[in-house]
Amino acid sequence: MVDKLEEIKKRFEEVSQLIIQPEILSDMKRYAQLNKEYKDLDKVVVEYEKYKIILSNIESAKEVLKTEKDEEFREMAKMELDELAPQQESIEEILKQLLIPKDPNDSRNVIVEIRAGAGGDESALFAADIFRMYSRLAEKMKWKIEMNDFVDGSAGGFSKLVASVSGNDVYGMLKFESGVHRVQRVPATESAGRVHTSVASVAVLPEMDDVEVDLNMGDVRKDYFCSSGPGGQSVNTTYSAVRLTHEPTGIVVQNQDQKSQLKNYDKALKELKSRIHAIELEKHNAEIGAERQSMIGSGSRSDKIRTYNYPQSRVTDHRINMTTYNLDAVMDGEVDSFIEELRLAENAERMKAGAE
Repeated sequence: MVDKLEEIKKRFEEVSQLIIQPEILSDMKRYAQLNKEYKDLDKVVVEYEKYKIILSNIESAKEVLKTEKDEEFREMAKMELDELAPQQESIEEILKQLLIPKDPNDSRNVIVEIRAGAGGDESALFAADIFRMYSRLAEKMKWKIEMNDFVDGSAGGFSKLVASVSGNDVYGMLKFESGVHRVQRVPATESAGRVHTSVASVAVLPEMDDVEVDLNMGDVRKDYFCSSGPGGQSVNTTYSAVRLTHEPTGIVVQNQDQKSQLKNYDKALKELKSRIHAIELEKHNAEIGAERQSMIGSGSRSDKIRTYNYPQSRVTDHRINMTTYNLDAVMDGEVDSFIEELRLAENAERMKAGAE
């Protein structure tokens, strides 16, 4: 492990010099890549420096025990070793986690799309519940969440909703939410009190920087229209909403959250680039093969990942066979307990893959 850490430290020193070179500063794409690498390597190097100090102190204490005759000094050395041993174990665990190959997108902001599926009106209401769950999680994590676009359900909720989430390690957490979420409960419209099953799908896309996606704007058709939705002077009065169509792929995105047409355009363009990148990523994952699929699966809408059973107050994640009976808390944003277990499972898979 120390050899690997020394290699990382050497690379960190190289990157530290590279990012201040004039030719790098003038190349925004290269600078963005190196700056991200610098931040990732810095986390490892900081812990490695702490680790080296601990190892040095352990070696010094052992040398005292080996050569010192004074019992008082020997006793002090023993006490120091007793304190340093758990510190060494703890920091070695931290370093092992940091050395696990990471998804390069983990630190990115995300675009979240929630769609009502089978279940009619109840599915649209459930889609709104899921959005509320992520909104509460965002508050807890001090993330910023903004609704970009939505289509109301006929009886409430949303048949489709697109939001952007920004903050620390957003994709690293929310990527596990891609897939089909299933709810089992008695709908408000059900007079006989029977439990119905409905589903809503979630797609989580890492948000791409402008310098990272090469998009020919000649392939993009722009349309402007009036915003719809609750209140506001700009609603249905100005052409502030933006729709972008990428003609080669047929991808259509729109944004109507902001009163400014320019801001809506910027957010829609960022989403379009993220969706195009997601297509390329899906192709890449298909090439890797099923045996290398991680805990997050394919993120396909066909992958049932979690069931929310209201009569039993039960939430089950089918990927890790984890069940809790605190549904109200989960729907109020306490879904991070599932996410943490999924992250641990993914790390275990990555460690196993790295050992093969």
